[in-house]
Formats: sequence, structure tokens, C-alpha cells
Amino acid sequence: MPEPGEVWRRVARATQGEDYARGYAGHFARIAAAGEDVHGEAAYVAGLLAPGSSVLDAGCGTGRVAARLADLGFDVVGVDVDAAMVQVARAERPELTWVVADLGALDLGRRFDLVVLAGNVVPFIDPSALPVAVARLADHLRPGGRVVCGFGLDEEHLPTGGPVVTLAAYDEACGSAGLELVTRHAGWDATPYDGGGYAVSVHARRTDRRGPVS
Repeated sequence: MPEPGEVWRRVARATQGEDYARGYAGHFARIAAAGEDVHGEAAYVAGLLAPGSSVLDAGCGTGRVAARLADLGFDVVGVDVDAAMVQVARAERPELTWVVADLGALDLGRRFDLVVLAGNVVPFIDPSALPVAVARLADHLRPGGRVVCGFGLDEEHLPTGGPVVTLAAYDEACGSAGLELVTRHAGWDATPYDGGGYAVSVHARRTDRRGPVS
């Protein structure tokens, strides 16, 4: 099994160069400067929650989604296995909480109303490690809390060289972690899922599940 983050870093360097963290941050900054909306994920999540709810941004990258959610009034923690990405997030928004950690070993000592995984996080988790990672995220949810995850399902919707993970594999990991599918969309604009190459899935934590995080 590769080290956590190893596959991601290899693909990131191939697409953005050695300074890939700032490359990704700059990419979205340029899109925003051109007048395009880069906050679809945050808007989708905000529509699921009451004001002031808590959100764990798992695989937060350079912090784009977490920062926007914080601006909308949510209690947000961002976590990513890639220290370079977190360094950029911390420099941009030092007042927010950023954690460098492998999702498969995550233990923040608290629970959240929602966990979001945006930006193709799941495909970069080794398939053998996926059930453990999802279980750790489920253990960070309050009873009835939700995991919202969007990722590409084919080469067209992934970075060049990005691994492909099936929805069936992800759903199986969620089921094993005590999470039940609530709804699925084809994008962050809530378009109904039609079997295409990108999916946004919402799974809810069964209220009878118990985990080690207090």
C-alpha cells in the first residue's frame, strides 16, 4: 500500500509542478478573478445545515471550501494529509483551524454535524484503506450527521493520472461505517444523478452507531 498522500503528490506534481500547492490555489484564484463561481461545494453544504453548524472539511487542500464555509458562519475545521497544501491554507486564513493528518488515522476528539470531501479526495485514498478512512470520518459525526462527498468516476472527471474509484466501492465503505445513502447528485448544483462520470453523494450516520470520538 502506498504511503498516505503519495499518489496525490505524484499526480499533483505532474499537473502543477513542484510548487503544486500554490499552483492549485492560484488556479482557483484566477477562475474567481474572471468572475466565475468557485463556491459551489460550500453553497451545497450550506443548504444542508442550520446556521452555525459544525463542518469537517476532510481533504481540505488549500482551504477554499473551508474558508468559504467559515465566511458563511459555520464552525469549520480543515484537515489534509498534505502539509504543503495545509501550509497555504494556514497562510491565507490563519484564524481557522487546520490539521495535517491521514484520514485513516484521524482523531480530533470531537464530532461534527457534517463532513465534506470535495475535490476528488476519495480517488486518492488507496482502495484498501478506504473503509478505514470512511469509518474514521463516520466516527467524527454526531448521530444523524452527514458525509457529503463529490468525486470523478472516470478519467474525464479526474486529474491526469488520477486513480478511478467506483461508486459501488465508496458505498460499500460507507455502509460498513454505518452510513446510509440519502441522496446523490451529478454535481454541486444538485442536478439529479444520471449515471455519469461525476457524483455528489450524501450519506447519513445511523443514530444507533457508536464511535470512539467524544
